[in-house]
Amino acid sequence: MSFTYKRLNKDDAAVLLVDHQAGLLSLVRDIDPDKFKNNVLALADAAKYFGLPTILTTSFEDGPNGPIVPELKETFPDAPFIARPGQINAWDNEDFLATVRATGRKQLIVAGVVTEVCVAFPVLSAIEEGYEVFVITDASGTFNPMTRDAAWDRMSAAGAQLMTWFGAACELHRDWRNDIEGLGALFSNHIPDYRNLFSSSLARRG
Repeated sequence: MSFTYKRLNKDDAAVLLVDHQAGLLSLVRDIDPDKFKNNVLALADAAKYFGLPTILTTSFEDGPNGPIVPELKETFPDAPFIARPGQINAWDNEDFLATVRATGRKQLIVAGVVTEVCVAFPVLSAIEEGYEVFVITDASGTFNPMTRDAAWDRMSAAGAQLMTWFGAACELHRDWRNDIEGLGALFSNHIPDYRNLFSSSLARRG
């Protein structure tokens, strides 16, 4: 069977953060809540580090879904923010879709809440439209492992690549010679064990 390794390219990727809202986060039970929020913010920091176009969107903020996680707005104060009035699939919102297309990027890095709806629906829609889609599994959450696994299977079968934020960051970076301190600091901020590794490395170099 032939295989083409389609790797992330920082010059052709954009990030879609879908429905990381206060109310919806309370539904996430397939990953520890603190770890989950850390992963979401790590992905956001990575997107900022690599200078990737990033789009924030929410659904029905006035209802139980609640407002977007404030740290995301703080990280991307100038990023496009699409408050969808009701569309469950973000791809059905004309403003969101136009904003995605306006990036000119053909690779989409997607994470959101909940996995089988807010992530899977736009992911499947984007693949249908010809985008290469990379789902950040540990920055997406849902009710339980059963619903998560069903969503992963559905997206993977359609052609989405499932990754973690750490794997995506390493694939975007490609070569440690591009930068050590900046990416190392990002990893250290979100992975305690990496902080120890990075600190000992800096001590040896110093």
